[in-house]
Amino acid sequence: MLDANLKTQLKAYLQRVTKPIEIVASLDDSKASGDLKGLLADIESLTDKITVVARTDDGERKPSFLITNPGVDTGVRFAGIPLGHEFTSLVLALLQVGGHPSKAAQDTIDQVRNLQGDFHFETYFSLSCQNCPDVVQALNLMAVLNPNIKHTAIEGSLFQDEVEARRIMSVPTIFLNGTSFGQGRMGLEEILAKVDTGAVAREAEKITARAPYDVLVVGGGPAGAAAAVYAARKGIRTGVAAERFGGQVLDTLGIENFISIKETEGPKFAIALEEHVKHYDVDIMNLQRAEALVPGDEHIEVKLASGASLKARSLIISTGARWRTIGVPGEAEYKNKGVAYCPHCDGPLFKGKRVAVIGGGNSGVEAAIDLAGIVGHVTLIEFGEQLRADEVLQRKLRSLPNVTVAVSAQTTAITGDGQKVDGLAYTDRTTGQEHRVALEGVFVQIGLVPNTDWLKGTLELSKHGEIVVDARGQTSVPGVFAAGDATTVPYKQIIIAAGDGAKAALGAFDHLIRASVAA
Repeated sequence: MLDANLKTQLKAYLQRVTKPIEIVASLDDSKASGDLKGLLADIESLTDKITVVARTDDGERKPSFLITNPGVDTGVRFAGIPLGHEFTSLVLALLQVGGHPSKAAQDTIDQVRNLQGDFHFETYFSLSCQNCPDVVQALNLMAVLNPNIKHTAIEGSLFQDEVEARRIMSVPTIFLNGTSFGQGRMGLEEILAKVDTGAVAREAEKITARAPYDVLVVGGGPAGAAAAVYAARKGIRTGVAAERFGGQVLDTLGIENFISIKETEGPKFAIALEEHVKHYDVDIMNLQRAEALVPGDEHIEVKLASGASLKARSLIISTGARWRTIGVPGEAEYKNKGVAYCPHCDGPLFKGKRVAVIGGGNSGVEAAIDLAGIVGHVTLIEFGEQLRADEVLQRKLRSLPNVTVAVSAQTTAITGDGQKVDGLAYTDRTTGQEHRVALEGVFVQIGLVPNTDWLKGTLELSKHGEIVVDARGQTSVPGVFAAGDATTVPYKQIIIAAGDGAKAALGAFDHLIRASVAA
C-alpha cells in the first residue's frame, strides 16, 4: 500500500514511539478490507513497537481499526483507509498513542483531561477534504488524553449506507453520542468551547483583562499574519484576535502562485503563517469574532462576540471575505443538505450523482472539471452570456462528456424534499423560458463577500461593503487601518493580502510615532 519513500518517512516518525501499540483491525472479505490489511502490514513492518491483531466477528464497522495500547482502550478508531489528506491524522494518532507528546498548549491539554462525562464522537470525512484532518486530529488527541472520550473517524465513501441514513451531504460532519454536533472545520479549541460550556466566559474574562495594545490586528489570514509580524518586529505590543487563524486560506486546496513557494495546500500554508507569527512576541487570541468597533481619542475598542473587549492605540482590520451566496429560495434551507461551497471537500459524497455548479469564472469551471471525475453528471450554470474562466479551463471543460453548460441562466430556486436537495430551477435570460434540473447537489462558486457587516456606521465602506483605504491602508477613522480582501484594494490574492498587511502595519507604526510626537 505504501511506496518506498513513504515507508522511509513513516519509519523515521515511528522512532519517536516510546510505548507499545496494538492495532486491532476489524476485517471482512471485501477489497477495502484487503487494502487496509496491506496498509497495516506495511506499518507493522516498520517498527517492533506495533503489533496488528485481526478480527472478523467483533461487531465493528468493517474495514476499521482501533489504535490502542495493549490492554487499554484509547478510543481512537479509523473506519476506512486513512490515506490522502488523512494520512497525517493516522501518523499523529500512532505517535500520540505511542507516547509522543502533543504540541497543544498545556492549558488546553489540562482542559481536555478535566472534561467530565462520556463523549463518543463520530466524524465522517472524505480523503480529498482539506478541512477534515483538523477535526479528526483534534478529536483523536482528546480521546488519547481523556479515557472518557472515544472517537471514530469514518471514510464516508466506504460507508455510503450510513451517509444516506444520516443524511450527510458535507464533510466533515460530526456526531456526539449519536446526535449531530457540528459540520465544517473545527480545531481543538473550538470543539472544547462547544463541550465545555463555561470555557467561553472564562476566556472572555481573561481577554478583557488584557492591557491595551499598541497595535491590535483583527483577522488571522495572510493580511493579518503579515501585519502582526511587521508590527512585532518594530518592538511594539501586538495582539491578534481572529475568528479562525488562517482565514479563507484554510478552505483553499492548491496554492501555486505565492512567489517563492512553487506549490502548497491552504491548510499547510495557514499553519506556516501561524508558526511565523508565533516566532515573535505576539498575543494570539483565536476563535474571537469581532462584533463592534468603538473609536476613541486615546484608545480604539473592539467588542467581541464572546462578550470580551480589547483596546489598542491603533487597529488593523483584516477580516477577509466569505463565500458569496446566491440568495435564492432553498439555498439556506438546504445548506449542508445538498448545497455546498467546497467541491474538494464534499465532492466525494456525490459519487455517481447529478450536481450543478453555479458560476462560470475560474473557480466554477475548475469545480466542474474536478467534480466531473467523481459524479455522474455536472450542469454548469452561468448568469452571463459566456463563461468568464480562462480559455485553457474552458477547453478542458468542453472536452468532458458528462458536463452540460447553461449560459445566460439565472438561478431562481433550489428545491428539495424537506431533507435534501432534489433539483434546481433557472430562467433562460435570452428566451425567458423556465427550466428545472433534477439533481442531488449544488455547488455555489460565485466569488466572495467582505466580512465587514460589523463595521457599518463606524467607517467608510464602498457600495460593495469593502473598507475604503488609502495608499497606506488608512481608513476614514484615524488610527484604524485595513488590509486584504475586506478592503477596496483590487485583485483578491493571497500575495496581495500579505503585502497589504505589511503596508498597514508600517502605516500604523508611522501613525503611533506621529501621535506620540504630537502628544
